[in-house]
Amino acid sequence: MGNEFEVGRGKPLPLGTVILPEGINFAVFSRRATAVQLVLFPEDDSGAVQEISLDPSRHRSGDVWHILLLGAKPGIRYGYRMDRQPNSSPQLDRFDPAKILIDPYCRALSPGPMKQRRCLAIDSSFPWRDGRRLEIHPAETIIYELHVRGFTQHPSSGVEYPGTYRGLTEKIPYLKDLGITAVELMPVAEFDERGNPRSDPESGKPLSNFWGYDPLAFFAPKASYSSDPREGGQVREFQQMVQAFHEAGIEVILDVVFNHTGEWGEDGFSYSFKGIDNQAYYLTDPQSGRYHDFSGCGNTVNCNQPAVRDLIVDCLRYWVTEMQVDGFRFDQASILARGSNGEPLKSPPLLERIAADPVLAGTKLIAEAWDAAGLYQVGSFPDWGRWAEWNGKFRDDLRRFVKGDPGMTSALASRLSGSPDLYRDSGRPPFHSINFITCHDGFTLADLVSFNQKHNLSNGEGNRDGSDCNHSWNCGEEGSTSSAQVLALRRRQVRNLATLMMLSQGVPMVLAGDEMGRTQQGNNNAYCHDNQISWIDWSLLHENQGLHRFFRLLIGFRKSCPLLRSRSYAGGDEAAWHGVQLDQPDFSSRSQCLAMHLKSPHCGREIHLIAHAGPQSRAFELPVPQQSRQWHRFIDTSLQSPLDICEDGSLSQLEDQCLYAAEPFSTVVLIGE
Repeated sequence: MGNEFEVGRGKPLPLGTVILPEGINFAVFSRRATAVQLVLFPEDDSGAVQEISLDPSRHRSGDVWHILLLGAKPGIRYGYRMDRQPNSSPQLDRFDPAKILIDPYCRALSPGPMKQRRCLAIDSSFPWRDGRRLEIHPAETIIYELHVRGFTQHPSSGVEYPGTYRGLTEKIPYLKDLGITAVELMPVAEFDERGNPRSDPESGKPLSNFWGYDPLAFFAPKASYSSDPREGGQVREFQQMVQAFHEAGIEVILDVVFNHTGEWGEDGFSYSFKGIDNQAYYLTDPQSGRYHDFSGCGNTVNCNQPAVRDLIVDCLRYWVTEMQVDGFRFDQASILARGSNGEPLKSPPLLERIAADPVLAGTKLIAEAWDAAGLYQVGSFPDWGRWAEWNGKFRDDLRRFVKGDPGMTSALASRLSGSPDLYRDSGRPPFHSINFITCHDGFTLADLVSFNQKHNLSNGEGNRDGSDCNHSWNCGEEGSTSSAQVLALRRRQVRNLATLMMLSQGVPMVLAGDEMGRTQQGNNNAYCHDNQISWIDWSLLHENQGLHRFFRLLIGFRKSCPLLRSRSYAGGDEAAWHGVQLDQPDFSSRSQCLAMHLKSPHCGREIHLIAHAGPQSRAFELPVPQQSRQWHRFIDTSLQSPLDICEDGSLSQLEDQCLYAAEPFSTVVLIGE
């Protein structure tokens, strides 16, 4: 095999590839490898065109192997072979020179089956029209969680480029009209969609790895989400998408997965990290070499190992600088707080470094503050004044209250107030609480009020997967029903949950499709379905236009009312709590109702919220509004659309300013003006 490129010594930093006038510099970290080869491929991947052995005396600086490929141009395909000789600990090191490995710093992968995909050395520069991030204050933020493919893949989406970044861009007018301020994209880093060995037991069709929580190349945007077939086109299309969102005033937050990789456990394939430096990248037993599994996915990344810390921070910087994203949600972030033996660290170096990194300043940092091994840190996640949290207690408490569990009014008051019981004592603000009722993981909002149990048989795991603790209520019948009474109650419950979330201090997060009644037919773990179970059916927008209208007006109200977007805990002096009788909130073990009165001398309106989750009608006493204001009904979820919520400017003044009769399982919002 002849040499097609001349080589130079190269430089150890930065890692990955760097396009230079004289060629391309390649650099990769491996402490334990003793032999490294750079493998180059033609575009048709018909076989290596050149394999270059790196001389450790010339091409190694410390633990970094590097080489300059003179005359090389962007678009070249490459990978690495690595070996260790003699390998004294094969159970710990998993070098295999027969395998061609993905560069952990690669910016893009070529098309094809995962085992045949190659790294691409690309120029990721982009002519940003305005390179500044939006930096919308967290207190002003309303997040919308979506899956790039699932959002537009359904035939009803009406987009020209379904299932792609470009297709998502086509839906920006819809999202802007809805009123959200940020999209949170489920994982877009490269993963193996075909990495699921199971099949649907009923149809026999193979299942997929749809959600993407098994990354294989942290820096590389998913090529199959791009409509641009050119190599590297996924990078340009992602950048174009971000620019379009920013021009619409909408931020882009990425769901990132650094706690584990798609190489799985003992029997998993070596795509990259295992074959490059297994002991550096993963938490393993020092004697047996078995992987510690705190993620529930077969392996756990050694996040606080120095080189791995560098990788994660470099990756975040890349997405912020080159791709212009506005923030990150960290999957199973409690793993990022574990040490080399898996022990929880009091001051995890990685989390502190991310919080203090000057390039990441101003970005949103959101932790899923738990992991699969039982480390639950909601309210206690190490924050350094920067980290917000998915508030799982908010989700569970509001679900329980709305379905009628007694004794939940005290918890409801805390959640409406921005969860001060979790965040105030540590000096954190209310907007460190990301408030959600539903997310990708679990029931949709429509299913939450339609099913008592999960229905996951189509996942091929005998209905054993997915949570059994959903705090759901089917409102009288399981699943599909023709009962007008059950359907009416379900509609009411959906609106109850949405209203309480949007009127709570903190940052609300809406699951894509909840605003139009999307269902997964009771599946609460649809990770494996790249089909109509997971795709958004846009025909629901017409079928449930009243629900969509409710969400749109509710979001607009939150954005217009400063009382709902506090930036600090005010000591409770702006909120007064009541029960059926004024100044007598019932926080007993039997209580199912609560009223909240919000007012401020700096706001021209005041709000009175009635949350009633009992089975009987109750007449609630109303406080006297300030400054000769009168109470007007904005929301009553017991009423049929369009009376359930009023357009701003057409509120109806109450005839009785002293009492309001709340129907069973209803939420009422009154505005004093």
